[in-house]
Amino acid sequence: MNTKSESKRIGIWIRVSTEDQVRGESPETHERRARLYAEAKGWNVVEVYRLDAVSGKTVKDTPEAKRMLQDVRDGHISGLVFSKLARLARNTKELLEFSEIFREYGADLISLAESIDTSTPAGRLFYTMIAALSQWEREEIAGRVAAAVPIRAQAGLPTGGQAPYGYEWKDKKLIINKAEAKVRKLIFELFREHKRKKLVARLLYQQGYRTRKGGEFSDTTIDRLLKDPIAKGNRRANYTRIDEKKGTWEFKPESEWIHLEVEPIVSEELWQECNFYLTNQREKRKRTKPVVHLFSGLTFCTCGQKMYVPSNAHKYTCYKCRNKIPLEDLEAIFHEQIKNFLISDEEISNQLHKANEIIKEKVELLAVLEKDAAKISRETDRLYDLYQSELIDKYGFKEKYKLLAERRDQLNDQIPKLQAEVDILKISQLSQETAIEESRNLYDRWSSLPFEEKRRTAEAIVDKIIIGDGEIDINLFYTPPPTNLGSSEIYGSINSIYTPVNHDKKATQPQR
Repeated sequence: MNTKSESKRIGIWIRVSTEDQVRGESPETHERRARLYAEAKGWNVVEVYRLDAVSGKTVKDTPEAKRMLQDVRDGHISGLVFSKLARLARNTKELLEFSEIFREYGADLISLAESIDTSTPAGRLFYTMIAALSQWEREEIAGRVAAAVPIRAQAGLPTGGQAPYGYEWKDKKLIINKAEAKVRKLIFELFREHKRKKLVARLLYQQGYRTRKGGEFSDTTIDRLLKDPIAKGNRRANYTRIDEKKGTWEFKPESEWIHLEVEPIVSEELWQECNFYLTNQREKRKRTKPVVHLFSGLTFCTCGQKMYVPSNAHKYTCYKCRNKIPLEDLEAIFHEQIKNFLISDEEISNQLHKANEIIKEKVELLAVLEKDAAKISRETDRLYDLYQSELIDKYGFKEKYKLLAERRDQLNDQIPKLQAEVDILKISQLSQETAIEESRNLYDRWSSLPFEEKRRTAEAIVDKIIIGDGEIDINLFYTPPPTNLGSSEIYGSINSIYTPVNHDKKATQPQR
C-alpha cells in the first residue's frame, strides 16, 4: 500500500447568512472544519472566500464569487471545499453554472455535509447527475427557442447571431453590405484562379483586407465563406443545431431547412465552379477516425512523464527516456494482476459494516458535543441576564463566565475536528464502495467487455500506471477500512515484474 501524494490547491468557500449567525453558526467554525478536511487529504489551502451575512438566493454576481470563478479559470485553485451545497448556492441554476465551470476546467467540488468529493470515484457521480440536470435545463430552453426559429426564419426575420459576411441586417431585412460584399466576391475570384485556400488568405492579408473583427482571414474562414450558398442568393435558415454531446454544430434534416432568396454577391456559375474544386479537395483529404487506446492518459514513465502511443507504433512510449511497453502486453498484465485487487463478498460486507460502525460512533459523539455547545450558549445568556439585572456582582459573573468560556472554547475546537473526521470517513466510504463495485468480477468478465466499457472501468479504478525498467506499478483507487482515523485516503497498488518482449511485425499476439 502506498499513500497517494496530493498537491491540490484548494479554496474554502464560506457563506453564513444573518439567520445562521443568530443560531450560533460562525464563519470561523466552517473554515476550521474545511481546513481540517483539506489537511487530512494533504491539500494546500491557498484561498478563503467569505460571504458573511449574504443570502443564498443569488451569489454568482458577488465580488467573492467572481474572484473564486476567475481563480478556477486561471488554475490558481483546483478544488473548492464548502460545508454543504446550500452554502455554495441555493439557486439551482447558479449551482448548475458553477458545476459546469468547474467541470470545464477540471476542478473539484467538495461538499462536506453531502459527502461529495469529485476527486474520488464516488464523488465523480455527482458531476454526472449535475450534468444531467444541466442538460435537461438546456433542452427545455432550447426547445422553446427552437419552436420560434422556423416561424421567424420563414418570415425572413433574424434568428440570432450576426449577419453573414457580406450582408447586414437593416430594419429586420438582410441586405448587401457593399464593403464586405466586395471582399467576399474577391475571395471567389482568387480561389478560382489559385485553388488554394491558404494562398487566398495570404493574398487578402497582403492587400490589406481584414475580417469583420479586424483579424486575418484563415483558410477555415475562406472554406466557410466559399461553401455558404448565400453568396449566390440562397439564404438557408433553420438548418443547423448544436450537438449537446459533442458541443459542435450539425445540420438538421434537409426537410426542416428554410430557403429564402436574397441579393446575390457572385453568380451561380462562379459559386458552382469554386465548390466543385472544394469537393474534390475534401475527397482527397479524408482521414480515418483516430484510435483511442485503453490506458491513454493513465500511463506514466518512472521519470514522471506521461507516455503516448506514436501514430507509427503500437507501444506506450516515453518521449523523454524512450521507455516503451507494447499495448497488448500492458493490457495482459493489467488483466492478470487486477484479480489481486478483488476481494470476496463476505470481506466486502465485513469491511463496510466496520466502517459504518465507526461513522455511527463519531456521529453520536458529535451530537453530544453539539448539545453541550447549545447548553453552554444558553447558560451564558442566563448568566448575562443575571448580571444585567444586578442579581450577581461582577466578581461572581467573572468567575462563572470564565468556566463557561473555557468549555465553550474547548467545544469550538473539538466540534470542527470531529466534523472533519466524519466528513473524511463518509466520503472515503462512498469512494470505497464505488471502487469495489466497479472491480467486482472484473477479471472473469474482462475479455468479453467492449472497449468502451473497459475504458470506463479503467478510468474508474486506476489512478495511474507507472512503467519502470522491468517493473509496472498499477495504482488503484481503493480505500480499506480506516485503522487510523486521522490518516488520509489510502490507495491500493499492484506491482508486477515485467520482462520486455521484442515484438516484430511478424509476431502474433499471444492468446489470452
